[in-house]
Amino acid sequence: MAHIKPAEIERESMKIIEAELTVRGIALNPETAAVIKRVIHTTADFDYADNLRFTSRAVERGVEALRGGVIVTDTNMALAGVSRPALTRLSGTARCFMADPETAEQAKAAGTTRAAAAVLRAEAEAPNAVLAVGNAPTALLRIAERMEMGWRPALVIGAPVGFVNVVESKERILEVCTRLDVPAIVALGRKGGSNVAAAICNALLYTAAGLLDPSSRN
Repeated sequence: MAHIKPAEIERESMKIIEAELTVRGIALNPETAAVIKRVIHTTADFDYADNLRFTSRAVERGVEALRGGVIVTDTNMALAGVSRPALTRLSGTARCFMADPETAEQAKAAGTTRAAAAVLRAEAEAPNAVLAVGNAPTALLRIAERMEMGWRPALVIGAPVGFVNVVESKERILEVCTRLDVPAIVALGRKGGSNVAAAICNALLYTAAGLLDPSSRN
């Protein structure tokens, strides 16, 4: 067992996930299955089969946006979890403005959070990016605000975790994205995190790059 390759472990894990979904009576939509299974694989939490919400054609549009596109995350942890080989294959890039001194200065000057200031930088410097939020509900609220003022990011991934403003921020971003026809993938409720945001990004990247089979990533 000690010498099982990572690709074999992942493949076996996906088989277990599929079997348990069947036992639970859950039949995934083929369009969204890769994202849901990737998040369950990352968290071992089958609640994501129920609480992940997708706007119309969100996966299809997100996959297209990642071909040569940009991902902006709200944490360096999420950034670290995004697959670099898949990004490279797609000629894409990933960024996080959160820890930049410039972001801290802008937040202090505006009397707001760094997460909210980072959103403004994303709008200015990467307006067509896929936005992956796994930590800061204030980022989602600012994204929604800026979208209502005309911003149209390529995709919004809303998966912050916690208790304060988390549920409300997710419900708001889903409503705004649906109304303005901006693709969104949102983990409703309190659950989420940087690992979930990165997992959603990777499911889309692997789909776009033809890397869903783990053996193809060797």
